[in-house]
Amino acid sequence: MYKSTISKDELAELPSMAFEGKIHCIDKLADVEPAVRYLKQHSVLGFDSETKPAFKKGVVNNVCLLQLSTQDHAFLFRLNVIGFLPELASILSSRRIKKIGVGIHDDILGLKKINNFKHANFVELQSMVQEVGIENISLKKLCGIVLGGKISKKQQVSNWEKVELSDSQKKYAATDAWAALKIYEELCSCYNFK
Repeated sequence: MYKSTISKDELAELPSMAFEGKIHCIDKLADVEPAVRYLKQHSVLGFDSETKPAFKKGVVNNVCLLQLSTQDHAFLFRLNVIGFLPELASILSSRRIKKIGVGIHDDILGLKKINNFKHANFVELQSMVQEVGIENISLKKLCGIVLGGKISKKQQVSNWEKVELSDSQKKYAATDAWAALKIYEELCSCYNFK
């Protein structure tokens, strides 16, 4: 049903897409509990994380942003400000809530360096799409193949530990988690995934 690959030129021709819902940037402890309560009402969430890039060999920074998204609300938890709290770990450990992402192995490892939680019910889109013959497995190309749109990756290597995240950083972070959820839902509507 879907093309197996998409070229850079084909991707460039597609309309731009981005998360258009409400973005909640969580950098105060008082905002964590209501956010977690809201997220726990959902059975499927888009998932991603961001780390400040290190441009020196041997330097590895900690994950500083955890993104969890529903269709219309994206929560950006600033772990470098609020810490990786047990309430957040409880979502990532929940067997009831599916967390959907792309290239999630490294995200989980990075998060476990901060708080060694037991992860459960994560869905790797890269494995899922290979089952239906899609060969391009980056989030950007999956958006093109499955959703027919292109997302911007301009903020990928920006400083995620800035005192204030820019609006474009927030939009980028929200879009990455939301796009994973959208791709998952589209695949589930077309194929018999459980």
